[in-house]
Amino acid sequence: MTTLSEPRIAPLAPPHPEALGALLKKMTPPDAPEILALFRVLAINPMLAERSMPWGGYLLGRKASLALRDREIVILRVCARCGAEYEWGVHWAAFAQAAGLGEREREAIVSAVADLEVLAPRDRLLLQMVDALHDKADVDDALWQSLSAQWTPPQLIELLMLAGWYHAISYVCNAARVPLETWAARW
Repeated sequence: MTTLSEPRIAPLAPPHPEALGALLKKMTPPDAPEILALFRVLAINPMLAERSMPWGGYLLGRKASLALRDREIVILRVCARCGAEYEWGVHWAAFAQAAGLGEREREAIVSAVADLEVLAPRDRLLLQMVDALHDKADVDDALWQSLSAQWTPPQLIELLMLAGWYHAISYVCNAARVPLETWAARW
């Protein structure tokens, strides 16, 4: 896990032009304490930021086919494996409790070498899937069969896309050196 240095792409600072301010407001969840630094970095490319909102909104929204716990386990593990403390910390602070995740799960999710036996079998499958995708960009037949016994084909596609989306988010967080939110969790 790496500690990020000074931002390579500084988040936009207020005051924002009207159109950009409206975009940032749309991007920010109503209960967020402030406009997230990640969103202020993404908004440097407003067209890309605006077009990514429906996809990110679907993955985290009520219409997603995956349970909150499943989504968060995948997101947190992807971010941990990528060393993206920014996004991991935001998700842990914002969603871990609602997803029913506690310290036992935290340790297993954060560490690539932790004993996964402390997790429920379903949770272990998600971590194994993320690790396989991270390490090989593929899932072997045995793991796929186990995943298929728990999730439907539409959900499996969503799991794969969710993992890929948070890989992309992790890349932005790490390479742009997005500054950590003061309220977010730390490793």
